[in-house]
Amino acid sequence: MSFVCFVVSVHDMIREDSSSCPEPTRMEILIDEMRPEDWDQVRQIYLDGLATGQATFEVEAPSWEAWNKSHHAHSRLVARCSHRVIAWAALAPVSVRQCYAGVAEVSLYVSADQRDKGVGLRLLQAVIDSSERHGIWTLCGATFPENTASINLQLACGFRIVGRRERIAQHHGVWRDTVLTERRSQVVGS
Repeated sequence: MSFVCFVVSVHDMIREDSSSCPEPTRMEILIDEMRPEDWDQVRQIYLDGLATGQATFEVEAPSWEAWNKSHHAHSRLVARCSHRVIAWAALAPVSVRQCYAGVAEVSLYVSADQRDKGVGLRLLQAVIDSSERHGIWTLCGATFPENTASINLQLACGFRIVGRRERIAQHHGVWRDTVLTERRSQVVGS
């Protein structure tokens, strides 16, 4: 997969409605490996992100087969609360070229009813740790500039802004920019 503007899509916006999970604490949230049987819940969270208009250029969720094929087999994580998936993160290769084997795009989505509760921060930290255990030396993001929650989360986790692509692609007929971010590992390839 080439480097496409598709990634890091964390929305920690405030929701005033009640949720089925209490305010998360380290004891209540389990960060776990994503399993194929999680796909329906993962897909729904992805659709929640699409509905915001600030998550990705994509306009529909892929099938499990297409998604599975385009992402690394490792570093696919979910946050669970009471056995329910409330957030997910995964890595996609930026290139098939061997020289870029340690570079990956991050996708991270939080369910609409769990935003602004710290779940995204815990999950991004976990996917960073997992990426380093699997030899990834650089994580990349391409985020709509309006998605300040995602950009701020990335910056809090050691990403830096490396540029901006202006009018890189259309989203629902409107030209959109993306802010390019990256995080270089202090563990892998240093």
